[in-house]
Amino acid sequence: MEPIIINPIGIIHTPHMDVKNMPIQPIAAEGIKGYIELLPEYMEGLKDLEGFSHITLLYRFHNINGYELVVIPFMDTEKRGIFACKAPKRPNAIGMSTVKLISIEGNILHIEQVDMLDGTPLIDIKPFYPRYDNRENVTIGWLEKNKDLPLERLRSDERFKD
Repeated sequence: MEPIIINPIGIIHTPHMDVKNMPIQPIAAEGIKGYIELLPEYMEGLKDLEGFSHITLLYRFHNINGYELVVIPFMDTEKRGIFACKAPKRPNAIGMSTVKLISIEGNILHIEQVDMLDGTPLIDIKPFYPRYDNRENVTIGWLEKNKDLPLERLRSDERFKD
């Protein structure tokens, strides 16, 4: 297969300078604000985005080196396959978070519920549409036993740092 080259469209700025105690899901980052600095050449693509309350961000885990196919996820003590969890040490180190869109000022998007490190390269922005993005009657595999964990437990540790 040919390699895929993906260039960032902007930078995500957050108060998180280190993974220690950083929220690992946007739902655990309520009230934590950040902003996206979109590269000027992509500003026209923001047309009509302001009416959405949430956006889904695709980004690169830029502080991750290498990957592991079997990991112990944040919310577990057993080893799991990387594709059965959301751990950052992935073959392509791509992350995804749905965040609140607060406002847009030129090429700056103010967001809330940030769960990524400061300086994270942004790959894409998609509007969140609950009719298409949510599902009913889902099963969640091994996560079923952890589905009711308090949000305070959704904090990272240093296992996934470089």
